[in-house]
Amino acid sequence: MTMLPATTEKKLGLVIDLDICVGCHACVINCKEWNTSNYGAPLSDMDAYGEAPVGTFLNRIHTYEVKPPQGPAQTVHFPKSCLQCEDAPCVPVCPTGASYKRVEDGIVLVNETSCIGCGLCAWACPYGARELDAREGVMKKCTLCVDRIYNEHLQEIDREPACVRTCPANARHFGDFADPDSDVSRMSADRGGLALMPEQGTKPVNRYLPPRPKTAPAGGDIDILAPFLKPVAEEPKGLLGWLDKVLDRI
Repeated sequence: MTMLPATTEKKLGLVIDLDICVGCHACVINCKEWNTSNYGAPLSDMDAYGEAPVGTFLNRIHTYEVKPPQGPAQTVHFPKSCLQCEDAPCVPVCPTGASYKRVEDGIVLVNETSCIGCGLCAWACPYGARELDAREGVMKKCTLCVDRIYNEHLQEIDREPACVRTCPANARHFGDFADPDSDVSRMSADRGGLALMPEQGTKPVNRYLPPRPKTAPAGGDIDILAPFLKPVAEEPKGLLGWLDKVLDRI
């Protein structure tokens, strides 16, 4: 069993902008590729094209239709992975000490050589952020790409989690929440970043930026195409007007 550190030097985590995420799953695919070919045991897929496919993913996207009290319904794409909780309940329940939280950066990791695949950490996690790899028999979770962010063989621009690096909409951001002047801290403060299920008392580090309200005109819905459907001219004139009348007769 591993005890949680009282404090950590950094609080590395993600800011995810729900107003920008388009649900393209690029982060899911790149996360799967990087973590299958690099850190730890590969993320297996079993019977991928059969009747009962089973796969291991560290990042998943859930899509919902949300109806706010005012305005039209919205489609919200909600990415979810390990939230790197400050009071991570998955750590102290581990009977072998395989789950632990790093003092230097706050990242929660699994020592796969010590993991027996008992699943207690998955039961303790209120977010469903851990998955048992059926082929390897070990628990898997988001590592914030710890093998990328400190890899000096990569260009500095690539030293961030694979999901952040690949997001085409720039909806995902990585940084240190312990630094109030970091980009993620400022972004969360400016937009009212939300912690997922704070009532659980886990103190998740990751933050979600809420979708901006979409307001509709009184008595109607928003027509986003309306500005592009206005006619260029009310009625063609000159040569084009004559040609238009001739063609109408044919």
